Amino acid sequence: MAKVPSPCIDVCKYKRQGHCIGCAMTKAQKSLFKSLKKAKHQQAFVDMLVLQQESMGKFKAWPPAYAKKCAKKGVSYPFK
Repeated sequence: MAKVPSPCIDVCKYKRQGHCIGCAMTKAQKSLFKSLKKAKHQQAFVDMLVLQQESMGKFKAWPPAYAKKCAKKGVSYPFK
């Protein structure tokens, strides 16, 4: 399994109760993702992040930006 790119899309503005307006991660979550070494753990983190985004409200800029990042890294986009 290829390395999963970070869900961060380089917006990094923390407004929604400490969550980034671009990817919905907190600073602690960003650090946690960096510490994950196995691709299956990284994928599980991204899956959790998608659910978190859905519960917080749509982050409309994230899916296309993350799909572009995945394509650039040569990794298939994990969502439709």
